[in-house]
Amino acid sequence: MTLDVDHALNGNTDLELVEDALQRFFDEAKLRAVSVNATYLGLWEALERATAGGKRSRPRLVMLAYRQLGGTDFCSAAGLAASYELLHSALLIHDDVVDRDFVRRGIPNVSGHYRNRALRTGAPPVAAEHAGVSAGVLAGDLALSGAYRLLRSMEVPVALLRRLNDILDDAIFSSVGGEVLDIEFSRTAVMPSIEDITKTAHQKTSVYSFEAPLQAGAVLAAAPEPVVTALTSFGRYAGIAYQLADDVRGAFGKESLTGKTSWGDLREGKRTALLSYAAARPEWGRIAPLIGSPDMTAADAHYVQSVLVSCGAKDYAINLASENAHLAVTHLASDSVPDALRRSLKHMLFSAICDMEAR
Repeated sequence: MTLDVDHALNGNTDLELVEDALQRFFDEAKLRAVSVNATYLGLWEALERATAGGKRSRPRLVMLAYRQLGGTDFCSAAGLAASYELLHSALLIHDDVVDRDFVRRGIPNVSGHYRNRALRTGAPPVAAEHAGVSAGVLAGDLALSGAYRLLRSMEVPVALLRRLNDILDDAIFSSVGGEVLDIEFSRTAVMPSIEDITKTAHQKTSVYSFEAPLQAGAVLAAAPEPVVTALTSFGRYAGIAYQLADDVRGAFGKESLTGKTSWGDLREGKRTALLSYAAARPEWGRIAPLIGSPDMTAADAHYVQSVLVSCGAKDYAINLASENAHLAVTHLASDSVPDALRRSLKHMLFSAICDMEAR
């Protein structure tokens, strides 16, 4: 998801500050790693590559909220924003491990890099895959601890630092809880309800991707509590809308755009609004044996996709995402939310929904 909020930031300066903060973090970490051993340095370099090239969506939200709510210490805000990029990297890397994916953004991810390296040195496929998965777990752990390290380095009052730490901690706690639900749903024969799926989307995506970055930027800017509350409520439903949209992309998106196979979620059997709706339709019996099969082929996936379209599941998921997006925007109606911030968040969210519909 690209957050189209550059016009509300100070040109590219805000994001340049975030990039500088991330670069300093990695430079210091790599110097520390060299003193341990060269192999450890290689893992940090793989993590740095994995963190590069993203849309910086969460840092954009931090900086957007901070600037639009009157913040002036942009170096501190950039460090805070960078911590959310590291959190995002950690969760993506671990998510790829859970999903058994070895590609991210069209290139080998951390696990894929280490798996391929092991294969080149003659390791059998099973051992090479284990090497890749192990590296992914470790790199994700480093990114997660790095998010806390960046936050800890901020020179702000202790009470403020404690609150920012609580926001980050709540985001991690919620996201892992949502991930556990996601995994358990994929293991059960009974299809979860739409309510269960949206609850999981809130826990897994809304809190760390929308609520926490907006909260953190607002709190750092010393915004009034009604503003923090409004942004939190917006983030809840915006995150649900985005996750529903992302599930459509995960089932129908082109690999060149998503960086992952277009049927990865179908092969995994990920429980989504698409599948929940389809499971109640007569066509379900035709595709149920294929969904969740590790041996799913491109032909199988294309057949499942066609059924999800013909039974109305794709349209249902898109409409549900749009409904949550509209609900999110209603929480920005407060006069305490600056007009520029409201317009930017609304434009960002509906751009993501339109992007989903075009795929």
